[in-house]
Amino acid sequence: MMSGGYTSIDNQKVSGSVPAVSDSSRVSVQFTESGLQTFPPSGVQGKISGGAQPPRDADDSFSRPAGGTPRGSDESQGGGWLHKFTVAAYKPYFDVDTSDVLDRLKESLYPFRGTFTEKTATNPDLYGPFWICSTLIFVAAAIGTFVTYIAHKLRDKEWNYDINLITWSAGVFYGYVTVVPLVLYVILKYFSAPSGLVQLFCLYGYSLFIFIPAMCLSVVPLEIFRWIIAGVAGFMSATFVALNLKAHITSAGESWFLIVAGIFLLQLALAVVLKLYLFTVSV
Repeated sequence: MMSGGYTSIDNQKVSGSVPAVSDSSRVSVQFTESGLQTFPPSGVQGKISGGAQPPRDADDSFSRPAGGTPRGSDESQGGGWLHKFTVAAYKPYFDVDTSDVLDRLKESLYPFRGTFTEKTATNPDLYGPFWICSTLIFVAAAIGTFVTYIAHKLRDKEWNYDINLITWSAGVFYGYVTVVPLVLYVILKYFSAPSGLVQLFCLYGYSLFIFIPAMCLSVVPLEIFRWIIAGVAGFMSATFVALNLKAHITSAGESWFLIVAGIFLLQLALAVVLKLYLFTVSV
């Protein structure tokens, strides 16, 4: 029935019609699977739990072994030559722990073994050389200053601190560990016996460790004793470098003996320079 623009439908049972729902009943809606993301996430993530993996583009070069990725791959090259100016490029060379460094320090005190290069071939580090050079700078300045102070006080002379000991020590140790391996790298490459540059940095850095206890013993105010200490330390350091490079340099042909002799004498010269400059006291 239609009246005044309104339509009324009798409440009758019609075949196929939708049954009416009473106003008092509630309609419950259930979702079989929710696509919403909850906060906090149900699965624990992060480095502490270890349940989530880092993103694919994350830099994991610190935890990856030095020889684990081919040099020609895109991951190793990163952003090309600009990658060499980033911190990430040098992370693999600091991937050592305390036990590794201690083992390499002990190895440097046994120069006649000649096995240091073999043990560090797959993972040469720069942490040890940097720590040794920094310690040598502090020890050389402190011990050298203390020796001159005692010498002046024993003779009742006025003593003034020499700041040049620090700058001179820094130039000698950092410069020696940097320049000498670079020159040796070029020489070996010229004689068709190339060696890894980082491997040379590592070898020369650890070769200077013997000078730390030698400098501490040089506090004894006996000139002949200081010369003996400098000579023994220089001989051990020179032998350590020469024997570890001998097996590799023999492939350079007949010139290998001259190269090894030059390496040995240069290391001895460093010991003499340290003795003459740091522990020759003139009052």
